[in-house]
Amino acid sequence: MRIACIGGGPGGLYFAALIKQLDASHEVTVYERNAPEDTFGFGVVLSDETLGGIEHADPHVYQELSARFAQWDDIDIHYRGTLTTSGGHGFAAIDRRRLLQILRRRCEELGVRLWTRTEAPPVEDLARGNDLVVAADGINSHTRATYAEDFGTTLDQRHNTFMWLGTDRVFDAFNFHILHTPHGVMQLHSYPYSDTASTFIVEMHAEVWRRAGFADLTAGRAFPPGVSDVASIARCEELFSDVLEGHRLLPNNSKWQNFVTVRNESWSRGNVVLLGDAAHTAHFSIGSGTKLAMEDALALAACLHERPDVPRALAAYEEERRPVVASTQRAAQASLEWFEEIARHAEQDPPQFAFNLLTRSRRVTYDNLRLRDPEFVATVDDWFADQVGDGPSPTVVSASPTPDAPDRRPPMFHPFRLRELELRNRVVVSAMDMYSSQDGEPNDFHLVHLGSKAMGGAGLVMTEMVCVSPTGRITPGCTGLYRPEHETGWRRVTDFVHDNSGARIGVQLGHSGRKGSTRLMWEGIDLPLDEGNWPVVAPSALPYRHGTNQVPAELDHDGMRRIREEFVAAARRADAAGFDLLELHCAHGYLLSSFLSPVTNQRSDAYGGSLDARLRYPLEVFAAVREVWPDHKPMSVRISATDWVPEGTTGEDAVSIARAFVSAGADVIDVSTGQVTPDEKPAFGRSYQVPFAERIRSEIGVPTIAVGAISSYDDVNSTLLSGRADLCALGRPHLYDPHWTLHAAAEQEYSGPGVEWPAPFRAGSRRPQTGRTDGPRPRLEPLRSPEAGATAHRRWLPARPPVSAPR
Repeated sequence: MRIACIGGGPGGLYFAALIKQLDASHEVTVYERNAPEDTFGFGVVLSDETLGGIEHADPHVYQELSARFAQWDDIDIHYRGTLTTSGGHGFAAIDRRRLLQILRRRCEELGVRLWTRTEAPPVEDLARGNDLVVAADGINSHTRATYAEDFGTTLDQRHNTFMWLGTDRVFDAFNFHILHTPHGVMQLHSYPYSDTASTFIVEMHAEVWRRAGFADLTAGRAFPPGVSDVASIARCEELFSDVLEGHRLLPNNSKWQNFVTVRNESWSRGNVVLLGDAAHTAHFSIGSGTKLAMEDALALAACLHERPDVPRALAAYEEERRPVVASTQRAAQASLEWFEEIARHAEQDPPQFAFNLLTRSRRVTYDNLRLRDPEFVATVDDWFADQVGDGPSPTVVSASPTPDAPDRRPPMFHPFRLRELELRNRVVVSAMDMYSSQDGEPNDFHLVHLGSKAMGGAGLVMTEMVCVSPTGRITPGCTGLYRPEHETGWRRVTDFVHDNSGARIGVQLGHSGRKGSTRLMWEGIDLPLDEGNWPVVAPSALPYRHGTNQVPAELDHDGMRRIREEFVAAARRADAAGFDLLELHCAHGYLLSSFLSPVTNQRSDAYGGSLDARLRYPLEVFAAVREVWPDHKPMSVRISATDWVPEGTTGEDAVSIARAFVSAGADVIDVSTGQVTPDEKPAFGRSYQVPFAERIRSEIGVPTIAVGAISSYDDVNSTLLSGRADLCALGRPHLYDPHWTLHAAAEQEYSGPGVEWPAPFRAGSRRPQTGRTDGPRPRLEPLRSPEAGATAHRRWLPARPPVSAPR
């Protein structure tokens, strides 16, 4: 093949060397506009996964790289006068100049044609004259811009301002310095890349940047390529003199910028393919773009070598790399948002702040850190236990104790108190509609469903949305609390839970609003009934789906008063039925939720318009229910913290909504998102709704329940210990395993307070020894990269020892 590479950065050079090595008959030409000595940037961090691929694909390059690596294990977090160190991470970094020199020499050895100080010909001409054009022309890719519509490009410019610098201070670890300045919180990311220098990244929110005077220093000044912002660098040397300890900052095309997240719906157009930052970017706080670009090069070269033609090779490349890149970008998004909102975390105590920082991307977790550095996690565990009033975490004798990591009380098994209600642990069985009732009455199904979850070890078990009237049901299969026999049926369930478990049980009261009168979920979710429909109501006459769902009647004041009274009557019955907690359902587009959202509430009276007006009716309902609900029993409110549409409820709105309910007497906010409009575009991912709970908890100081793709006990422990929520609600995991909490205790080899096996089940409380002999459970080798997860192409990965030995 004839192959042209636009861009002589690490990704383009490494691809050129790989493809030429795989088949010397390829004619490969690289075009680089800059001179070889004009390399911008400082140190490049490569993960063990990437290094493993390089070693297998080209041992020559690997040997040259490894001879020049700076390697270290620790992450040092400097915060509020405290240094916290977490070890066992394993980093390897190299001077970007050295990396490019090595790759250029390898290309020259293999016969790749290198054109430097040379603008590439127009991409249209290259595409006509070559079998393949690889656009590795960086974040400001001209190729991508030329065909932006075909690639489906989106560019997301973020809120923090940062500058890449170097320093002649050689750090001995990856350092995060969190600085509380008169202007606001600033953060420094620094790490060594040689025996003479370190990378030094200065980052802060744009508003902090302005208050610190940097906007005035740069006003009206242009910095062409290669020219650094000398005035700002001098100011940084003054601000960070304590960190630099007399050393200097080293510029290299250093100027203020805002990170841009690049995404493309497609990475190829005909025989033109994007690689590295041209195709995708991931925030520097979880690793380097060079790492992703070199992994792209590994995958693209392999796919071209294995497939019979370019179209199939490019399809295979994208199919293979896209899930990895998407996962990395989700982690990077979580990390960059964490740093954008760092002021929200900056009041935490040092142990919790350090844990929160290390787990910010949701890739590094509680268990992962315990493997890397058990002493660090034990310290944070003890801090958490002191905060919740339990004293130091007890050491519990387990079936397989190990001297370096004794069993401690995991965060999920600490109790939690709301008014006079004490939960034995922090696991909640989320409210899940079961659609298994007739005429609103709970039956044997609900007894077994909720009873089994309570016996399975959870601290709190929530009912499905229990409807306050026949016409307030979502489907004919929804339960209610609008008739006396409903109260009797629910009393049977609550008595069973209280008599046979240590769990507490809460009821979620709600009204379906415009999403009512629909089929059972498995018959067609949100679709109207074939027959027997009842009229639906809403704050505005807007159907859930135009042309599919009913047009609801706009509620008048009499209708609102009547429904409020139905909520009050249901709350009285809920108390008589023996429920321990009441949750008002103001989420997911049901009636009270649809009053809150500007998408669904377009009223012109006192109950529509501003957020305060949209809150009026839900607050009236809450106040009426709180008045009849016993004072010693807590109340929760479930909200949708965002509608996932531009014109809908925002995270900022959610804070205001939560604050209003707390002022009215809510004890805890159950933070969900979406399901308000079918036009939503959620950012799905592991624990993707947790940041909304964290924001509300942090800004208001109210306990929160986190939900949303929390599926492992590791996620639960990480969420709680980092201070992102006080309770974690899990739905689908409890459908898969009603005894999820007991099994989570067994998997963690914990059997202390907060775990209670029902007496008839205790014989099964020890994990079966199936498939292995008695003795300690095998310990996993610590992951070597703190952001492990994006692995190199599998063809290039042999079994190999870690680059650095664990601490």
